[in-house]
Amino acid sequence: MYRSIPLETQTLYAELLSQLISLEAQRSIGSLPGSFSTKKVKGETYLYFQRYAPGGAREQIYLGRDSPVLQQLREAFQQEKLDYQTDLQRIDMLCAQVRAGGGIFASHAHYRVLKSFADTAIFRMGAVLVGTQAFATYGNILGVQWNRAGMQTQDIDVAFDRDLSLVLPDLPKTDIPDTLDRLKMGFFPVPEFDRKAISTSYKVRKSSLRVDILTPSKSRKEDYKSVQVSNFNAAAQALRYLNYLIEDPIQAAFVGTSSGVLINVPDPARYALHKLIVAQERPASEQVKANKDYKQASLLIRFLFEERPADLQLAWKRVGEKGKTWQEKILKGYAIMQRHGLSIPEAKDVLTI
Repeated sequence: MYRSIPLETQTLYAELLSQLISLEAQRSIGSLPGSFSTKKVKGETYLYFQRYAPGGAREQIYLGRDSPVLQQLREAFQQEKLDYQTDLQRIDMLCAQVRAGGGIFASHAHYRVLKSFADTAIFRMGAVLVGTQAFATYGNILGVQWNRAGMQTQDIDVAFDRDLSLVLPDLPKTDIPDTLDRLKMGFFPVPEFDRKAISTSYKVRKSSLRVDILTPSKSRKEDYKSVQVSNFNAAAQALRYLNYLIEDPIQAAFVGTSSGVLINVPDPARYALHKLIVAQERPASEQVKANKDYKQASLLIRFLFEERPADLQLAWKRVGEKGKTWQEKILKGYAIMQRHGLSIPEAKDVLTI
């Protein structure tokens, strides 16, 4: 079902995560993807900053007539750029070592999308990677290599609480559709069944790569509907039970084929219990996905029961705070998972019922 990743690789992953967190905390002008340039106009020198937006589009920002103050800014940028590049090289090397040591890593396409999201502050604004890409990331977090059958998907599911902007009104605004368009990968909005609704999914032409934008539903009337999220200039599909999943996320290093990026993922124990609900919510046409939900839940529950049982108890306690209906839903999902013949301990041993 899974096997342990070598301890050396687990240590390297822990260092990679620490480096990414440190780099994120120390963001400065040195992390900006660009350089200074000058223009001569009628004998005067004017300074510009030429940057590359996520996806590679070049922009030129006018800073003003050259002056001692701007010269100091240029010198500070050059020094910080050197320090930042050294940090990036260290991160690249750690990612290579994690991959070589049996760690889980994603395709370059998935890395590019999540890197562009990170560069536009989407994760700093509270977005959480959910779905199978998050499940794959748990392998490195927990120190195990999953069976590949449980990780086969091209979907990237990103969820966020749209009420965060009410709690933190000074959050910056970003633009998910524009971020995807700048990647020049061929993303286009997937039409909704309701022609009047704004798309919540983006797909790459001639590819199965897809990005789905999700948010917790506020009422039954919103379930599975498209709702606008102003801070991201995008629409998201409103889903019931999602608020439980994305509460109190953890930071993780998403490892790609070239480098890594700092992201947020749900607590693994919550992810496992949430999957037991999601599997039941799926229509009959998505039975294959439901089976994968149960598979992922069983892998996490078995590992956490053996190595981190308190995590499951904390996740179950939070379910109890949501109400008896939530508990009944998860217990029903647990029974279905057992009927599927998946190797898991008894519910009474895993959860305090």
